[in-house]
Amino acid sequence: MRPDYDPLDDPPWAMQLVVRAEKADPPSHDAVCEAAATAVVRLLTDPRAAEPEGEWREAVREWESRRIRKVTRRARGVRWPEAEALPGVTVRHAGAQVRAFPPGPVSDVPPQLAKLQVAGLDLAEAQEPPAPPEPPYAVIALNPAVTITTGKAAAQCGHAAQLLLRQGRRRHVAEWVEAGAPVHLARDVPWDRCVKEATVAVRDGGFTEVPPGTMTAIAWLVRKSG
Repeated sequence: MRPDYDPLDDPPWAMQLVVRAEKADPPSHDAVCEAAATAVVRLLTDPRAAEPEGEWREAVREWESRRIRKVTRRARGVRWPEAEALPGVTVRHAGAQVRAFPPGPVSDVPPQLAKLQVAGLDLAEAQEPPAPPEPPYAVIALNPAVTITTGKAAAQCGHAAQLLLRQGRRRHVAEWVEAGAPVHLARDVPWDRCVKEATVAVRDGGFTEVPPGTMTAIAWLVRKSG
C-alpha cells in the first residue's frame, strides 16, 4: 500500500471473480476455492498484467497499492457466456469454472458483472477430500474456527494465493507458476501448528461476514523432492 494512501480519499478497487454455478450440476466448495486461487495467480502472471506494456499492468499496480479486495459473484445460464466474453482468465478445475477479471474501482464494474449476485454462494464440500496434485503446488487452509460462505472462501483463497505469489521465495514461486499454479485446499489440518509454519496468512478487512483482522486463510508451497 502506498505510504500516502488514505482509503477515504478515493473509491475502493476490487478484483471480480465469477463462479459458474448451474442449478443442475453445481461445483463443489473445494473445487471452486482451488480454481479461484489458481485463476488469481494466472491473471496476475498473464503477460497482459505482468509485462511492462501489458494492458492490465497499470490496473493491477493501482489495485495492489490499495487493499487487495476481491468480490465473488455467481453466474448461470446465459450469464456465464456473457461474463466469459469480457477480458479475463478462466480456470476449469475438478468440475468448477471460475473467471478472474482485471481489477478496477468497485463503482465501475462492467454491467455484465454488476448484475450478477454477490451474496449467497454456498456450495457443498466434495464428498471425498480433494487429493493434492503433483508438486509443485500451493496448499491453502481455511481457518476451521471461522464459518464463511463459498463465495467468501473463494476470495480468501485468492488472497492467500496472491500473497504467496508476491511474498514466496522467487525460485519456488517461479516453479509453481510454471506448473500452472495448481492449488490444494487442505481440510482438517493442525491449524495452530500450520499457522506457525505457513509462508503467508490472510487477515480479512472485515467488509463482509467476519470481523476485521480475522485470520481466514494460510498458504505455503509444496515443492518437488530432490
